Amino acid sequence: MATLTDARLLTVHAEVNAQYRFRAASIQDEVINSEVLVCGGGPSGFAAAVMAARGGAKVLLLERYGRLGGMAVHARVAPLMGRSDSPFVREILGRIGGPRLDPDRLDLQYADMIQEAGADLRLHSWAFQTLLEAGRVTGVRLVTKQGTMQARAKVIVDATGDGDVAFGAGAAFEKGRSDDGLMQPMSIMFTVAGLEEATALYCGGEREARKIHVGGRSWEAIVNKGRRDKELPEHVGVVRTYRTSRPGEAVVNATQINYVDGTKVKDLTKAELEGRRQAFRIIDFLKKHAPGYTRAYISGMPAVIGVRETRRFLGVKYLKRADLLAGRRCEDAVVRNASFVIDIHNPNGAGQVEDLARRVKPYDIPYGCLVPEKIDGLLLAGRCISGSHDAHASYRVQQIAMAIGAAAGAAAAEAVKSRVIPRSVNIGRVQAFLWS
Repeated sequence: MATLTDARLLTVHAEVNAQYRFRAASIQDEVINSEVLVCGGGPSGFAAAVMAARGGAKVLLLERYGRLGGMAVHARVAPLMGRSDSPFVREILGRIGGPRLDPDRLDLQYADMIQEAGADLRLHSWAFQTLLEAGRVTGVRLVTKQGTMQARAKVIVDATGDGDVAFGAGAAFEKGRSDDGLMQPMSIMFTVAGLEEATALYCGGEREARKIHVGGRSWEAIVNKGRRDKELPEHVGVVRTYRTSRPGEAVVNATQINYVDGTKVKDLTKAELEGRRQAFRIIDFLKKHAPGYTRAYISGMPAVIGVRETRRFLGVKYLKRADLLAGRRCEDAVVRNASFVIDIHNPNGAGQVEDLARRVKPYDIPYGCLVPEKIDGLLLAGRCISGSHDAHASYRVQQIAMAIGAAAGAAAAEAVKSRVIPRSVNIGRVQAFLWS
């Protein structure tokens, strides 16, 4: 049998590579056209796609992973927290069985609703380049298994979480605290099973940890001692366990990775590995100290780490802490009566920065927070909207993000219908659609 010499093999490889480069350079991107393009299939992107399609627009939703649902599915972040006066969110909670969702089914429930609304969906499609014409966003380029593609639309909704489309457009943004730029830490939320349901400890946060007692000591004191004794990682100051929809199971929110930036690949790599290592130390701690966890084991490790905070883009309006504490109302509200504590996980240590006993008053989110200050053709949805570090710590949670997404979708459909740019839509019509 004839064989290729090493020299000939290298020549063949070089010829193949040259042919591939020639073909790649000569192939034009396939272009997908729609009226509203939504980038990101988490709670805000899902909501935007459904509402835009219900508003009569031709909609395409792009999601970089193989499943919809965002952090609830990929990072197993549950239950869905926050509240608002949103008929759409109430409808969705009714469809999925409430805030204690099933992360193994949620993506299909979202997909069913997207398809029922008449929107198109493409998974495994990562937007990597923003397309601009005269200061207006007109679409994105995608990386796919087929190579690069383009998706173009009259209105683009950035529901990527980190604001990747807005960033690519050159929109102004902030990151972290105003004094030092530090962002909230990342966390791996994992599922544990094998609990003794009748005796299992469930603790939703710091206030409960002070009230729950085990063997004569508060759960807070037990956790603090575990950290001092190095049973727990350095920055794990709270071990929260939430009930799920299944008996004998809990979601654990305790890992904490500080001093990382979710827009940097090196930091994400570090956080993913460190977070998973922390999870196994925490399950050992629970088995030793928490009632009902003797036979517990990790039954679900997330696909990605949970990122709380990255870019916050500057919009026509800007939401501040004072707006939340005052329960401020506004005429151009597209989310009404949003409510969640200012939940700042300590960027520079363990535990919380805020006293969670001090809750906000239900507040409005104005439409201007969804509209970038200078970039046209684009709407922001989810945690990347315009607001301060501490205001973001309240509106970043999933039920409020879903309400924001619904507003972005309704506004996008109205912009298409009225043939105007998003900043010029009739807010009254958007509001009527959202609360009809």
